[in-house]
Amino acid sequence: MGRWIGGDCCRENIMPEQETLKYSNYIVYVDESGDHGLKSIDKNYPIFVLAFCIFQKQHYSDYVVSTLQKFKFKHFGHDLVILHEREIRKEKNDFNIFKNRQERAEFIEELTEIIKNSNFILTSCVIQKEHLRSRESYPDNPYHLALSACLESVYDFLIEKNQQENLTHVVVEMRGKKEDKELELEFRRICAGKNKYKQTLPFAIKFADKRANSAGLQLADLVARPIGMYTLRPNQANRAFSVLKPEFYCQGGRGNTGKNFEEWGLKRIPHSLKSEKPR
Repeated sequence: MGRWIGGDCCRENIMPEQETLKYSNYIVYVDESGDHGLKSIDKNYPIFVLAFCIFQKQHYSDYVVSTLQKFKFKHFGHDLVILHEREIRKEKNDFNIFKNRQERAEFIEELTEIIKNSNFILTSCVIQKEHLRSRESYPDNPYHLALSACLESVYDFLIEKNQQENLTHVVVEMRGKKEDKELELEFRRICAGKNKYKQTLPFAIKFADKRANSAGLQLADLVARPIGMYTLRPNQANRAFSVLKPEFYCQGGRGNTGKNFEEWGLKRIPHSLKSEKPR
């Protein structure tokens, strides 16, 4: 078993073999869109999206955190507001502040520019639940399939950056004791060798309270649903997804941004179960 450290606001599980590893130059923030259960499927949103935002730590601390704080001070007078895509979209709670459509449009445009300039790498997995459930046998927890797919993509990226020997933290929101324990166990299984490489992956999971005012978690929250909407309606105008396209992990490296991200930064299951091969 690993060693739990942390308090009520966050918890971290470090495996004994990871305690001597140096920290990598990157940190990963995770969020989701939709329900991962297969028993009851919403016909209007029959998918589950898991999104990983990979930040270079120097840029994250120098630009992302401070820019997001300044944005909050400008629009709310303080930096305690936590950005939630759903609340912004529906103008609820802290986001019921706009006097007119123009004011809201300017708020969205400014937030969009912050996302554009945050320079994160995006890896994601979309669970197509109806297709998965139609199989003769399907996993009890599709979340675990998406988790494995995304962690493998992050590891591929770290290899490109020569950071695969260092420890990278993966930050997720707490969801409940039972759910967190199941997630932590599966995370450890994947990192212990239950992955396409059949080898140990240098990741440590960090659980953050939903009230944690983390810039990375908030940006991850903003990107998950646009990926889902693109998957459901690829021919429909989707400005939010257009903004995200250059951020996807893609074949050919950063010189090929916005192209060839399918099955790299954007994986689909069950399709990916058929096509995914070790690279």
